[in-house]
Amino acid sequence: MQITKHKVAAIHYTLRDDAGNVLDSSEGRDPLYYLHGEGNLIPGMEEGLEGKAKGDKANIDVSPEKGYGRRNPQLVEEVPKRAFGGQPIEVGMQFETNEGDLITVTQVGQDTVTVDANHPLADQNLHFDVEVMEVRDATPDELAHGHVHGPGGHH
Repeated sequence: MQITKHKVAAIHYTLRDDAGNVLDSSEGRDPLYYLHGEGNLIPGMEEGLEGKAKGDKANIDVSPEKGYGRRNPQLVEEVPKRAFGGQPIEVGMQFETNEGDLITVTQVGQDTVTVDANHPLADQNLHFDVEVMEVRDATPDELAHGHVHGPGGHH
């Protein structure tokens, strides 16, 4: 069985940047299960996995355009320090906005804090080493919900 739209795939992966630094990996954890063709992975990863089968290994290189996009300078803004309710703020801290977006503190001034809502991997080429562990048909519930419900298709 091959990975195609509406198949559930389980993969082990290691993600590296251009310098070869490991950014993320499923090593030592359960494989990542996802529903193919529903936008649950970045586009370049789905394209690279299309047609693969259990046991296949692949090196998938993803450009920023097919990954987390290019940095948008409009997503960087300065906000009043008081917006953080008096809690100590440090560079690198991350917060979730009321809209559910993740922002990262990039600079802390006397009265203002600079935050960046770009994805931390925006503008980066991504290099995945992937092994396909399983491919199966999605359950009707998974198809209706647009995501995987676990290894056997159950919540």
